[in-house]
Amino acid sequence: MYKIFFRLFFKALDPEQAHHMAFRWIRLAARVPVLRTFLAAALAPRYKELRTEALGLRMHGPFGLAAGFDKNAVGIDGMAMLGFDHVEIGTVTGEPQPGNPKQRLFRLVADRALINRMGFNNDGSLRVAARLASRTPVFKPVVGVNIGKTKVVPEEEAVADYVKSAERLAPHADYLVVNVSSPNTPGLRNLQATEALRPLLSAVREAADRTVSARRVPLLVKIAPDLADEDVDAVADLAVELGLDGIIATNTTIAREGLGLKSDASLVKETGGLSGAPLKERSLEVLRRLYARVGDRITLVGVGGIENAEDAWQRILAGATLVQGYSAFIYEGPFWGRAIHKGLAARLATSPYATLADAVGADVRKTA
Repeated sequence: MYKIFFRLFFKALDPEQAHHMAFRWIRLAARVPVLRTFLAAALAPRYKELRTEALGLRMHGPFGLAAGFDKNAVGIDGMAMLGFDHVEIGTVTGEPQPGNPKQRLFRLVADRALINRMGFNNDGSLRVAARLASRTPVFKPVVGVNIGKTKVVPEEEAVADYVKSAERLAPHADYLVVNVSSPNTPGLRNLQATEALRPLLSAVREAADRTVSARRVPLLVKIAPDLADEDVDAVADLAVELGLDGIIATNTTIAREGLGLKSDASLVKETGGLSGAPLKERSLEVLRRLYARVGDRITLVGVGGIENAEDAWQRILAGATLVQGYSAFIYEGPFWGRAIHKGLAARLATSPYATLADAVGADVRKTA
């Protein structure tokens, strides 16, 4: 039913306009007590066998919403209602910014992909922190906060900008993510180099600890699929060295060649980060490499090209304790989370593993 609706209605709308419209409907539904209870029962059934512990946090399952969908923490309850076990909001920057000029979001329907050059459009860390502080949750998913660099801040002042966001947002975050991998903020990906990443992550860790003394706020870094293998290894080693809690693999790609894209060339050539099905293979490769390097010492989050339960299951076998999605939600609709959970439970039941945790990294360990 949703796919018919998508073809007849959403496909004809500007992608960003369609996003705002659909997100508005989700938020409105989550505000109606009887309706949200009914929808949560239908769309977010719980499976005891999928209960997950990661980053010192307990979740109903391993499947979460990737950053980028709810940039300003306005629809957390709505996304939990649709079956996301954790919701990562952002990317949030130190100061509010409008992002890049429109049009900046493109659907590659034939490839089940998106290209975005949004440019971290968001309300800024001060307003988002206030919104999180005043939130009275109906549902209680784990809430991650993804932070990035304000565009006008020069690269040499990036650390201070991230620290400002961390100080404001850490008290309201179940975990924090340092985003240094979006291709849509000039110079941002330069911060993935270990000589720049080490002082940045150390400063954010110190800021979170200084601001929140009653608990440890887990800290993760999100990396690009476009890193060379040796750079993936370097980030993995740095994460272990600094005692980082996790790595999210991966963000969007700037690559176009070798992905077998079928969409019109005028779409494919649009600048920005490509997400969705074409990213699947490289994202899985990066995840496998990370797990082979770090094992169970830190938590890995698999994201990029996850369309169905089989994709999520393959990420778990490759080393991901948690998995995230976004782009496929646009194409699959509100029953997507339900299908992922049902499929994961079925795969676990027919696997040789007693628990989901036992399955994490199993395929990589076999080949080690």
